[in-house]
Amino acid sequence: MLAPMSFGYITIEIFMNGNLMKKLVHLSVAIVAIVIGGGAHAAEAAGDIGRGVDLIVVTATRVAESSLDLPLSVDRVEQHDPIGRLQVNLSESLLGVPGISAQSRQNYAQDIQLSLRGFGARSSFGVRGVRIYADGIPGTMPDGQGQFSHFDLGSADHIEVLRGPFSALYGNSSGGVIALFTEDGKPGNTLQGSAALGSFATRRYALKDSGDTGGVNYLIDAAHFATQGYRDHSAAERNNLNAKLRIALNGGAKLTLVANSLETPFVQDPLGLNSSQLASNPSQAGTNALLYDTRKGVGQEQLGATYEQSVAEHDAVAVSVYAGRRATTQYQAILRSAELISLKNPGGVIDLVRDYWGTDAHLSDTRGFANGVLTTTAGINYDALQEARKGFLNFNGNLLGVEGTLRRDEVNHVYDFDQYLQTLWEPSAKWLMLAGVRNSLVAISTRPVSGVANSVPNRVQYRAVNPVAGLTYRAAANLNFYASYGRGFETPTLNDLAYRSTNASLPGLNIGLKPARSNNSEIGVKIGDERQRLNLALFNIDTHDELAVLANAGGRSVFQNINQTRRQGVELGLEDSSAANSSYGVVKTRLTYTYLDAVNKSSYGTCVALPCIPGVSNTGLVAPGNELPAIPKNSLFASVSWDYAPRGFSATVEVQSRARIYADDRNTAAAGGFWVANLRAGLEQRTGNWRMREAFSVENIANRTYVGSVIVNEGNSRFFEPAPGRVAYIMFNAAHLN
Repeated sequence: MLAPMSFGYITIEIFMNGNLMKKLVHLSVAIVAIVIGGGAHAAEAAGDIGRGVDLIVVTATRVAESSLDLPLSVDRVEQHDPIGRLQVNLSESLLGVPGISAQSRQNYAQDIQLSLRGFGARSSFGVRGVRIYADGIPGTMPDGQGQFSHFDLGSADHIEVLRGPFSALYGNSSGGVIALFTEDGKPGNTLQGSAALGSFATRRYALKDSGDTGGVNYLIDAAHFATQGYRDHSAAERNNLNAKLRIALNGGAKLTLVANSLETPFVQDPLGLNSSQLASNPSQAGTNALLYDTRKGVGQEQLGATYEQSVAEHDAVAVSVYAGRRATTQYQAILRSAELISLKNPGGVIDLVRDYWGTDAHLSDTRGFANGVLTTTAGINYDALQEARKGFLNFNGNLLGVEGTLRRDEVNHVYDFDQYLQTLWEPSAKWLMLAGVRNSLVAISTRPVSGVANSVPNRVQYRAVNPVAGLTYRAAANLNFYASYGRGFETPTLNDLAYRSTNASLPGLNIGLKPARSNNSEIGVKIGDERQRLNLALFNIDTHDELAVLANAGGRSVFQNINQTRRQGVELGLEDSSAANSSYGVVKTRLTYTYLDAVNKSSYGTCVALPCIPGVSNTGLVAPGNELPAIPKNSLFASVSWDYAPRGFSATVEVQSRARIYADDRNTAAAGGFWVANLRAGLEQRTGNWRMREAFSVENIANRTYVGSVIVNEGNSRFFEPAPGRVAYIMFNAAHLN
């Protein structure tokens, strides 16, 4: 069966059923011929087979390796001097990565909407289904729920994005892995200050000090961000502090200390809009947002340490430990009348204090084996979370949007204990084999602190053994074909387990939920030399017992397992800097395209009658073939950059296009597709030890009207989170180098 995919004037045709390897060969041969047909001789001259210039990554193997050689999809996004970027949302950096959907919600109370190959798309806030790390410290808790707002992008060196089967080597909720790495200080000392101003009274101020001297490398970065927001009731304020200290010890050992702090004293929540509100005024706040003053406050601090040491001629050990606390208070727009129906209703104010800690230790061994090189890594991982959860009424008498009577008081505990083993073997110049396995245990428990009626003790455990394997064939200089397969799993988060009914008639955790389990296969081709790179991947993911909303009403989501879903797709990434010329500067182009067909394979019920009791009121039906919500079938990104060093000038034009996305499992509501164009440009001057930069950006140049993200399965059909029209920012940066 031939499935055509059209995107503007570009049409790609692939077979979506049948032999996957045959389809990939048919699709890739033409592209490979075009890319290397005229430049094959230049590629041959670049070096040994498979050893051309390429990006180095560590996320997939835990040791430095060329992304060109690895049998998996991984991208490295450089963060050095991002001219014209505000550096507030992770979505700014990930626009050009294939397979990923990262959209700003225009709501800093809920973080960005982030998914990799469709995993994590159902999340109504924060990030789930995707593992997030910053300098080795997980931003994803052991239950699978995570966030990224505690890290300031202004001090990032690069970001690695891992997709596909090998994500499972990072454990629970590994639909993909996003790892951020803080930059190192340069020799001497650099003091840098920056300021950005723009639309909606947006401003960002940052100060960074870094350096390297006497075996000590250091960086400290402080940033303040504030905005009135595009929508009514969407003002936000955020303060970040990041620090990294690396000390060279005797015997070649290294000790790295990292610290992060986040404070959001003032973040309003504009909520979602229904279709009529969206049509009449997309910048308005959602129903009852003003009445109940919906808002959120977060405070977070964390510390981490990593010790690295070569312990023998062939062996190296790395041990990381971390600990932190995140306190969150959120005021929701749950009606007073709904909260008064039952004493078991946990109320419209959520108060969470999360203490978390953990460790990861692994040993890597590299030695000759069977005429090749074998690298083996074995490790253990433990993460723990203790959550003090309280629920209060969001009114006091006739006064709304304030903390009222205590309705929920419990302590939740989650931990995971995993063991993993992975091997990388190169038996010859033409072959590379990568394999691994991870054994995971996730345990969740809750106990009431007081006699509040909505707190009931519960306990549940989830286990999984997930193997992965991949093979790379180096067909020619800098031309590699690969295939990989793996299994993964995703446990319910504490938020998924929190409710058994929307009207609180059934208290306690929903421990009947099962973890989702997936079979993930991928085949692809990679080409790379000094100036050109191409990555093409074809993937298939079958998931059983995927977690989906059974009912969503009154601020409560009740989850269920659905039998089977399937995600099939193609990812294409092209980069070219062959237009480099010392007289006229350097021109770089980038094109990424993703086709993702994500559908339900079996029917299941959706509760639409209240009170919602799982298994009783399942009157809505999701049919086989319904598309999974919040996942675009087609996504395209293209950019052209010009860097004219003699004049210190640089400019980038980029275009993003996304197809329609559904807002609910029954596919009754959707946000239309869109395209937007952005422009960024900057100037740089150097005088003595000073470096000055001025930049500006204009986003959505054509002033398009569109919906940036959706709230999946929102109970009152307030699905839509509109994006702003044309916005502009100006930035200033000054650095003193010693």
